[in-house]
Amino acid sequence: MNIKYTLGAIVSIPLLPILYFQGKKIQKTIPQLPEATGIEGICTVSSNQTFQLITIGESTIAGVGATTHENGFTGTLAKALSEKLVKNISWKVYAKSGYTAKRVKEKIIQNIHEKFADIIVIGLGGNDSFKLNSPKKWNRAIRELIATLREKYPETPIFFINMPPIKEFPAFTNTIKFVMGNLVLHFSKELKKVVNDFDNVHYYSKPIVFNEYIESMNLDATTADFFSDGIHPSEFAYQIWAKDVANYMLEEKILT
Repeated sequence: MNIKYTLGAIVSIPLLPILYFQGKKIQKTIPQLPEATGIEGICTVSSNQTFQLITIGESTIAGVGATTHENGFTGTLAKALSEKLVKNISWKVYAKSGYTAKRVKEKIIQNIHEKFADIIVIGLGGNDSFKLNSPKKWNRAIRELIATLREKYPETPIFFINMPPIKEFPAFTNTIKFVMGNLVLHFSKELKKVVNDFDNVHYYSKPIVFNEYIESMNLDATTADFFSDGIHPSEFAYQIWAKDVANYMLEEKILT
């Protein structure tokens, strides 16, 4: 039993009516941004080798907040990997805004038709927290997702990117940040356990803190520049985030 989660859930029970009404208010005030366009592409360099990158997930992988995927997370990740590996990277996005891990497994995986992939990158966690799914339910859904992917791609590395930084969302109230922000921290701990039970499955567990990006990369930016609508990343954020993920993947030799 996850004692910290149980205690947190007990503390959060009186807050549920507040969460409901605050959530409804946020839904009315936040603009409904579309998903990015252009779900596939290729980054070319002077090489006769081409790697296949597949990205899967929720709204961040779907590119909400970016105009095109080329300028969003997937396109930037592919470009960074292509330049550093000096190999062509062909990429395709399979994602849907609003999807949980369970929904991705049920609705998306069956529509992936590539016969081969060199790496599969997954971004999830936000919608599972919005639905207040328990860490146990999240754990089970992630295991089922990995198992389903393994049926299609037995040898392909699977890489989970960082949890969404809900505690930094400017559109959220302190109450929502407390409940859902703490919940994704529990999801992160569960995801660490899950990936340890599978071969060639990885997780970049470092929490996203935008001030740390600004300081470590010496960026001329504020935290507001990282958001498109107070919740979803801006194109600027996607590019900074994707480059950081690419550096981690190469440092850990997940893709060589």
